[in-house]
Amino acid sequence: MIEAIPAATLILFRERASGSPEILITQRAAGMAFAGGALVFPGGRIDPEDRVRAAEHPDLPADDAAARIAALRETLEEVGFDFGLGIHDLTPFARWLPKHRQARNFDTLFYIASVAPDAPDPEADGNETVCAFWASAADVLAMCDRGEADVIFPTRRNLERLAQFASFDAALDSALAHPIVPITPFAEDRDDGLWLCIPEGLGYPVTRELWTSVTRG
Repeated sequence: MIEAIPAATLILFRERASGSPEILITQRAAGMAFAGGALVFPGGRIDPEDRVRAAEHPDLPADDAAARIAALRETLEEVGFDFGLGIHDLTPFARWLPKHRQARNFDTLFYIASVAPDAPDPEADGNETVCAFWASAADVLAMCDRGEADVIFPTRRNLERLAQFASFDAALDSALAHPIVPITPFAEDRDDGLWLCIPEGLGYPVTRELWTSVTRG
């Protein structure tokens, strides 16, 4: 099994006057080795420099601080804004650890944070990210269901979870109510076909998808 690469992702919320909050979404360049062309949340690998900077925050576990720094750095690199956030503005939301047999694996910590309702529109860097926009989780799922965009399995499951929340505070309550444990998808052969599944009880309303419909990075 290929050793997992430590990574971090930031799910940014922008509240609206009415309706569910918007989420910051980016589209990866089609030529990227991982999730090429797919819609994702900003994020990427945890670099050695992130771990060096983590020492400036002894109040947090070193790995957690490095992941928070990476999530903010990657967001700035991908969409051109840091939104004025600091690492203590982030709250752990999930940890995903897929174990593909013949592909790179990422051990990804997901964080959530909220920005002001008048936060600026993102600007794609034109390199790794070719498009960036604000949209509700439900709207992004609808785009994918209409065939207008693709998301990989972990992103879809997280969008479904995010679509439950009418506010950032509701997402924060969910994050605090569920343990941050590695989520490793597993295959399960049932009478109605082969399914890719995740464990129950971690806040996800949908915990399985037919293998034939799964998009993987």
